[in-house]
Amino acid sequence: MNCIAFLTYDDAEAAVDWLERAFGFERSSVHEANGKIAHAELRFDDGVVMLGPAGPNDFGLKTPRELGAVSQGVYLIVDDIAGQYDRARASGAEILRELADTDYGSREFMARDPEGNIWSFGTYRPE
Repeated sequence: MNCIAFLTYDDAEAAVDWLERAFGFERSSVHEANGKIAHAELRFDDGVVMLGPAGPNDFGLKTPRELGAVSQGVYLIVDDIAGQYDRARASGAEILRELADTDYGSREFMARDPEGNIWSFGTYRPE
């Protein structure tokens, strides 16, 4: 089974730019409608995350900032966790949990993007 996270943003264009700069994502595929991003796929190593605009749509999708709450997050596995942490901090990511070792053998940190989505980075690799 493959699993790909999908996130919504009020400003999908700004989100793509920020995710590239702050977390190191790379654009894989970007589809536009009416001059705005309608759907984007971003790569991180061998993983992919998809994103699109919030607002009026058939699904009633909203951003965490609009809802005033977060009910999910994305966990990304990285080898250079210290470098990832430094990049995120230098790019202005809100660090929610500082870089630290866990009792299950991982080294991790957690950050929030400008629209409220939660991103966790760590060295933990599930079997």
